[in-house]
Amino acid sequence: MGDEHYNAEVSGELKDAFYLFNEGTQFDSYLTMGCSKLTKGYRFSVWAPNAQAIYLVGDFNDWAELDEMRQADQSGIFTIDMEQAERGQHYKYKVIQADGTIAYKIDPYAYEFEVRPRDASVVRDLPAKQWKDGLWMANRRRLEIYSRPLNIYEVHLSSWKHHEDGSWYTITELKDELIPYVKELGYTHIEFMPLMEHPLDASWGYQATGFFGLSSKFGTVEEFQDFVEAAHQANLGVLMDWVPGHFNRNDYGIAYFDGTAQFEYTDPTRANNNRWGTLNFDIGKQQVRSYLISNALFWIEQFHIDGLRVDAVSNMLYLDYDLGEWTPNDEGTNVNKEGVEFLQLLNTKIFERHPDVLMMAEESTAWGKVTHPVHEGGLGFNYKWNMGWMNDTLKFFEMDPYFRKDYFSLITFSFMYTFNENFILPFSHDEVVHGKKSMMHKMFGDRYNQFAGLRTIESYRMMHPGKKLQFMGAEYGQFLEWRFDEGLEWKNLNDEANAKHLNFTKQLNEFYKSHRALWEYDHSPSGIDILDADNKEETVLYFIRQGKNPRDFLVICCNFVPIERQNVRVGVPYKGQYEEVWNTEWDSLGGTWTESQGVLKTTDQSMHGKNHSLELILPAMSIVVLKPKRVYGVPKK
Repeated sequence: MGDEHYNAEVSGELKDAFYLFNEGTQFDSYLTMGCSKLTKGYRFSVWAPNAQAIYLVGDFNDWAELDEMRQADQSGIFTIDMEQAERGQHYKYKVIQADGTIAYKIDPYAYEFEVRPRDASVVRDLPAKQWKDGLWMANRRRLEIYSRPLNIYEVHLSSWKHHEDGSWYTITELKDELIPYVKELGYTHIEFMPLMEHPLDASWGYQATGFFGLSSKFGTVEEFQDFVEAAHQANLGVLMDWVPGHFNRNDYGIAYFDGTAQFEYTDPTRANNNRWGTLNFDIGKQQVRSYLISNALFWIEQFHIDGLRVDAVSNMLYLDYDLGEWTPNDEGTNVNKEGVEFLQLLNTKIFERHPDVLMMAEESTAWGKVTHPVHEGGLGFNYKWNMGWMNDTLKFFEMDPYFRKDYFSLITFSFMYTFNENFILPFSHDEVVHGKKSMMHKMFGDRYNQFAGLRTIESYRMMHPGKKLQFMGAEYGQFLEWRFDEGLEWKNLNDEANAKHLNFTKQLNEFYKSHRALWEYDHSPSGIDILDADNKEETVLYFIRQGKNPRDFLVICCNFVPIERQNVRVGVPYKGQYEEVWNTEWDSLGGTWTESQGVLKTTDQSMHGKNHSLELILPAMSIVVLKPKRVYGVPKK
């Protein structure tokens, strides 16, 4: 190659951007990389440091090897201005790789791709949208989420609902149906499983090829922007799963882009993700950090996304998380130091610009300080999914109630660590697939007892400290487990039991939002007072949830077996009258009780470390919640 190949003329601004990209500090790299609109035509820029040559091929030059890209100042970034390029045309990079192999590659920064199974990138620029969600964005900045309700409805976009012909709903159709549905049920946020371009539906979006492109099967950039705007106008947040740890290894994607380990690790044992059949990002490489952090900010800033759930964090933290061989670090441990540094840098940069977004870690181990600030040695997330609580709770509810007393610690152990991190309590998609059964089908017993168990487990989740997440279909008790290639079983709602359970979910969500005791102190020991967590013989649990105002508290009474408990005495903090405000066995919620226990008066009999107590009935397999109606001796706020 001649010198001309390595000396493309670029502006000072572009040269600076390319320099910062290579330094790992260009966090708006999508504005200068990829396809950028010019006064006439488009500029194309791609990072491929070890390529022998790159040609831009597409509809604008009949896919012929006519237009060779030039490397800018030995930056490893090849660029070309293509006056003939027009919006909507298709293109790829013809890469003469390090060993001379020819590969046709997508643009790693493309905003749009052909509809599958075709895979070319599409020429387009970002829309200059005039957003109309100012009130939501202002409130997001003003209202701290830690002491606010957070109740997430998790959605797999293409399997929420199908048309009669089997086709899925588009983003635009979901705007008109999903948003009103979620709002009506009282959730606060919608969380989408990954929306980036991916070739295989069976990966559920977690094996992406195009990280800056909304999947062509879902819709356009503009349509998704409009969806988020409409959700915000309906007072709903929008969250999205994001997968920065690994990527799809298809040949046309970013895998071994220039013929060498470029986006992936050089060491094959670190590059190959055997568990998922993908390639791991080399998150210690500066250019990869620029790429990934730019991508996170792209979704937050260009789509007003309210937060990212970062998938498979454990895979980035541990050198031995995957199956197969691994090499210890320089200290002989299994800690991926580069992964720790990347996650800390990611969260630092996100919160520097957007302190009001959510960065949620899907981290399944006992790694410490996941949600602690970076300057305190933490990873810097503001939330972590509580996978331990989820697994223990589901295991407990799936077992025969006769044996639950012997495993009561599955329910109570979470109180030992619940304030170690800022937790979200999820019943997610992973728990209702691959033979694990649906939430309703997990519950023990006949159909009535299954719904009673489902009301109890969902109420327990709502009363337990921590924010909430529920996967679609559980809200009405779908019996079949989730299938990614079919819509939910909406016909279930023709069944009275399912219809009643949908109403139960709506009432539970509204109960949660209207009681400050359930969310103001989610991350502080001040938010809970354990009355009795040791009665494993009867398998009952009593605790108090407390809000910031001393009068804002609820007494939570849990019966985890299908045996009615008569003459139950519960300790309460103040003398007076308490009212039953929630009972999972009310017939309006799907149970059999037609009347409330009404107002309950205290006596001076000590119980559970309190000087006052009251007596009530605990229905079989139920949760009963009491609220102070007229009590005395409460300290002023």
